[in-house]
Amino acid sequence: MTLEGRFDAEAGVVRVGSDARQRYHDSRGYGYPLEGNEIALAPIEAAHLLYRGDLEAVVDDVTGNRLDFRAFAAREPGEKFGVRFLVYADLRSRGFYLSPAAEPWVPDLPEGTVDFAVFPRGKGPRDGEVEYALRVIGERTDVPANDLEDGVLAVVDEESEITYFDVSPRDPSGSSTPDAALPDNCEADLLADRVVVWEPPLSLYETTFYGQPLEGREYDEPTLQLSLLEAAFLAERGAIDLDPETVRDRGHEVEGERFARRLAVYTELRERDVVPKTGYKFGADFRTYADVDSVENLGHSELLLRVHPDGHVFEPRDLALDVRLAHGVRKTMVFALVDAEGEIDWWSVERLTP
Repeated sequence: MTLEGRFDAEAGVVRVGSDARQRYHDSRGYGYPLEGNEIALAPIEAAHLLYRGDLEAVVDDVTGNRLDFRAFAAREPGEKFGVRFLVYADLRSRGFYLSPAAEPWVPDLPEGTVDFAVFPRGKGPRDGEVEYALRVIGERTDVPANDLEDGVLAVVDEESEITYFDVSPRDPSGSSTPDAALPDNCEADLLADRVVVWEPPLSLYETTFYGQPLEGREYDEPTLQLSLLEAAFLAERGAIDLDPETVRDRGHEVEGERFARRLAVYTELRERDVVPKTGYKFGADFRTYADVDSVENLGHSELLLRVHPDGHVFEPRDLALDVRLAHGVRKTMVFALVDAEGEIDWWSVERLTP
């Protein structure tokens, strides 16, 4: 026997009686119990049961109209209902139980923009354990950096394909050259957009991985080319004989205010014993090495970093591009968000297959 539901406009839920508790909630994780065997379904849950044919109709308690899936979905307000329904149905088809985050019995979730609590496979709402806090958007919905949350972001494109991204705080750290001593006051020249260091100790490149050797000179008499970021960092520490402010000013002339943000991130990474190098050929600000013992035994870089101001707004297409590129070169995409005081929030974003 197929059941009918009744839409309770005041509560914003669909009430279903008879044996609904056992049929829908206890065995399949839909809704939450009311008195007796009655359950309350969120509209998205009722829509899914209507779509599957498990619920025959929903009766509007104001008009008395019997609504099938098409009529019920058409009356739901808000532009997000369609994309939320697609994600809900997809995860259900993958064997997950999930519930709208606003349901009163759902375990505590981060405040903000979470749409669903997704439970581990084999568990349901009564188990009190959440696998993913999930947010749903369409491909044209921008994501302010300040709205990033620990959880999963589901993006629905214009052809109703869904991409899932695992978004999480990142704490970059490494063990690269923690005890290496920097040289003192090496002779250096500031050029238009880089610095040349004449005859520095080999360790500056070979062990601590600063700069690139200038080709055409004998390696036992190295000449290193430094980026302005590397030069500013080394000048600040007295390793090269350039005025730090002069190098920073040149960086600002070359890059504008972006230079200060990138220098803040570069400095923080070096102080965390992570080696940042240019990420230009990957379309990023940096690629990073967490464990550099020697340039001769250099492994693959682990992270790609993009640096943004903390007020940055992400477009989902750009996120998809960055994450796919990083995945294709076996790296993790990390975004460094820098505020006006130079404080940094680190977020990693990776593709996820639920």
